[in-house]
Amino acid sequence: MASQNLVSTKLQIEAVLTVTPFQATDPRQTLRVSVTEPADSGIFRTCLNLILYYNKVVDEDSGWIVAGWIKESLSKVLAEQPMLGGRLRRREDGNGELEVVSNDSGARLIEAKMAMTLSEFLGSKERSEDAEAELVFWKDIDEQNPQYSPLFYVQVTNFECGGHSVGISCSILFADLLLKEDFLKKWADIHSAELAKNDGPNTPIFYLPNLKKPSYSAALYPSSSNQNKTWGKTMMFKISDHQNINLENESGRKLILVCVEDAEHKVGVKMASKFPVFFRGSYDLLKIESCTKHGNELVGSQLKLKNQISTARWDDLGANEIAFGQGNKPARVTNWIGSVCDGLVMATPSSSVEGTCELNVIVSIPCEKLI
Repeated sequence: MASQNLVSTKLQIEAVLTVTPFQATDPRQTLRVSVTEPADSGIFRTCLNLILYYNKVVDEDSGWIVAGWIKESLSKVLAEQPMLGGRLRRREDGNGELEVVSNDSGARLIEAKMAMTLSEFLGSKERSEDAEAELVFWKDIDEQNPQYSPLFYVQVTNFECGGHSVGISCSILFADLLLKEDFLKKWADIHSAELAKNDGPNTPIFYLPNLKKPSYSAALYPSSSNQNKTWGKTMMFKISDHQNINLENESGRKLILVCVEDAEHKVGVKMASKFPVFFRGSYDLLKIESCTKHGNELVGSQLKLKNQISTARWDDLGANEIAFGQGNKPARVTNWIGSVCDGLVMATPSSSVEGTCELNVIVSIPCEKLI
């Protein structure tokens, strides 16, 4: 934890603001969250984290400018994907079930500065996942009043050299939107278009150095939730040529178990015997079911299913190509799933280029940290 404490003392949050969709969502969208067992804290705490690091490429470049334009571009991309600006709530029918509604409450944008250069941070031998967690902001969803908690955060951190990082954290309920809907590319394209049509100075309307008052105190800013106790070592898989995927039947569960065992073997860490599976079977329904491992060896029928499964890479998501203006691509990209307790699996169907049905599977295995 020494490296995390060292970095914590050098990071300072400068501003926190809410970014709402550019236009009202009409009609509002809803996502029903169906849980087979009583909802555990994983639904409220687990999130997908992504950090993109950018070097300074021109003299006038800075994270402050990037953050100002991100306020504009994020507002417009939220209008295209309004669920990320929505809130989780308990359904009004009184049965305690959860749903997400696109009520335009918005995402959070955080601006921060780090008292070291980007090269110092990336090149430090003491740099760890704990230290990188300082560059993303996530606040656990309030279990009693979830309707007040954002589901999507963006943190822009300025380094002393002029380089910056863009840290994104998203509730696990919507991680699939980032993974399969080209959300990041759409956002970057909108961001570049905003810059291209700007005829005036490059400085955005929201430019913190011009707006911040010297007497303003950051002491009132909320602190980020501690994600360090249970980080997830994560692997991605694609299951091809599999029609009518259904995790409620035996064949669907076998496919999941094959992916879990393969991930365990490659990561060198075992999942808990019972873990949650997040399955987005349709646009308006997310099922969270429990899956149980039976024994330690794959049975013959499961071995045959291995031919349908291939390992995917985080690089396939295209994050290494995301440029927020001026063609400045990331110098480094890191990603992980935070606050993983017993491990988890995400399964999202999609169509391949050839038109066949695929199942995208993410297996996140907890890696306990010494605190």
